[in-house]
Amino acid sequence: MLFLFKDISAQDKLLKTYQSKIAFVSKAPQETIKASTKKLSGVINLTSNNFSFRVSMNTFEGFNNPLQKEHFFENYMEVDQFPESFFTGKIIEPITIAQNQNLRAKGILTIHGLAHEVLVDVIINYDGEKLSFKSSFDVLLSDYDINVPKIVSQKISSIIHVDVSGMFL
Repeated sequence: MLFLFKDISAQDKLLKTYQSKIAFVSKAPQETIKASTKKLSGVINLTSNNFSFRVSMNTFEGFNNPLQKEHFFENYMEVDQFPESFFTGKIIEPITIAQNQNLRAKGILTIHGLAHEVLVDVIINYDGEKLSFKSSFDVLLSDYDINVPKIVSQKISSIIHVDVSGMFL
């Protein structure tokens, strides 16, 4: 994960997370699909406000049934070909020692092998030692070349809501 930060100096303050949570919800007319994982890993450089997250797509659990999970892995996310997703970027505003800071993160979100620049709101609590974060945003399947066959279009939304939360130590 650290290889994503090119110029790390000795005085940079790096915090890491290994078990943060990412969850998604697809709300379609005929079905709601939910899944999550607590295996989101990441690092933030508090000197530069740069961050990087990674999640293995095959760690998602939940779903409504085993067949739905299998279709997610094989037909939509194609985890054999695209095993991980990434979000790398920068917190735009300064992070201070404070609770409930409403900040923005700008970066490159890579899903299904395709990368797009995104801007997301994030709530950060930082006490000088640990930093907790929480964010919610939507992902358009079409942006990441994830195709939903017409036959199941009433069961899978074209817009997926994502919630992310965790703590850097």
